[in-house]
Amino acid sequence: MENNKYIKSKELLERASKVLASGVSSEFRKYNHPHALFYEYASGSKIIDVDGNEYIDFTLSQGPLILGHSNQQVLDAVNKYSEKGQLFAGQHIKEIELAEKINQIIPSAELMRFCLDGSEAVQTAFRVARSKTGKNLFLRFEGHYHGWLDNVAYGISVPKDENLGDRNKPKVFPWCSGLSTESKSEFIIIPWNDIEILEETIVKYKDQLAAVITEPIMCNNGCIMPKEGYLEKLRKLTEDNGIALIFDEVITGFRIGLSGAQGYFNILPDLSIFAKAMGSGYPISAIVGKKKWMEEISSGRVIHAGTMNSSNPTIAASLATIIELEKDINVYHRIFELGNKLKLGLENLSSKHNQNLLVQGPGPMINTSFTELLEVNDYRDTLNSDKQKLNRFISNLHDKGVRVIGRGLWYISATTTEKDIESTLEIVDKILKDL
Repeated sequence: MENNKYIKSKELLERASKVLASGVSSEFRKYNHPHALFYEYASGSKIIDVDGNEYIDFTLSQGPLILGHSNQQVLDAVNKYSEKGQLFAGQHIKEIELAEKINQIIPSAELMRFCLDGSEAVQTAFRVARSKTGKNLFLRFEGHYHGWLDNVAYGISVPKDENLGDRNKPKVFPWCSGLSTESKSEFIIIPWNDIEILEETIVKYKDQLAAVITEPIMCNNGCIMPKEGYLEKLRKLTEDNGIALIFDEVITGFRIGLSGAQGYFNILPDLSIFAKAMGSGYPISAIVGKKKWMEEISSGRVIHAGTMNSSNPTIAASLATIIELEKDINVYHRIFELGNKLKLGLENLSSKHNQNLLVQGPGPMINTSFTELLEVNDYRDTLNSDKQKLNRFISNLHDKGVRVIGRGLWYISATTTEKDIESTLEIVDKILKDL
């Protein structure tokens, strides 16, 4: 029976599919429920689709909207600065102001360059590391997401009826068709959160490794925290062996705190990537790092360019976002508090209804999965979850007005309210009862 709740979206998707490949402009948008949806308006913690359905939004546009939808200060800053021009193909004052601000609040940000998205900034970091070290390989971890380009699009999915093989010799599968087979030779991949394998691998390949890249919190799969001592060991091993440590803070940056995960864990990487929450939904990213590494760009040995980099609207949006976060000294306390209230509420409801719902994450972002495991520590653990049950859970939430990322990832914003959490838990209570 057809669901008439989404009839206008369905009609628009059919129209879009005639001119857009599969009707969307990003692959992940295809996997909404019951299909790609079209939205008309969003404000604060709420979003409304073209059929008039309103949702408490925990997707926050895949994470960027740390200040919620349509923050007035950000919109005003964008509008006002755009009146001076959209793009100069030259420098402008707010670009310096934003860089100075980031230099003040991000511990490792001695120098930086602005880009358009995380995928591009990651590749810039690789180029810097290779130039500085004279080495070619980089080490990455199973299930960590660093963009959609070829050399990071292996090891983030497992085909049906396949497995990852031995922990010491992982199998690596392409994410999709069309990847360059040569790009597979650019990296080594190992399980995350395993200090023994980490040390063995770095010692073995130290003369070939230019960099190690990691999500400091494994947000994209399971919202997994690093084990005690893991990041510290990673920092020491890379430092001792002349290897760049790259933190991919596309998600953790400006979400876990103003100083990112590096401030939260008090660990300084050599290079870091920021995006998403940095720009409140506008297309901006940054590669930041210690001067001795970023000098590769300053000197011209490494070329970094982009016609659209540092456009007036994106810089204004990012600067306004950070200023708004700085204004409210309690904003992160509230985000953590609400996230942990949601997390505890979900756990209590799982117990109440005898469900195997596992909730993990630090609070500003959490993950839900259905598994018999008491804890998920790496990507391999996430494969032991019931994806079909999760899909039913997320779909039921969506039909009842709660929007969550399909893989079980929830984001909290500065505009999420106590009432949002309470209403969501009431809905979850009913869903888990019948799931």
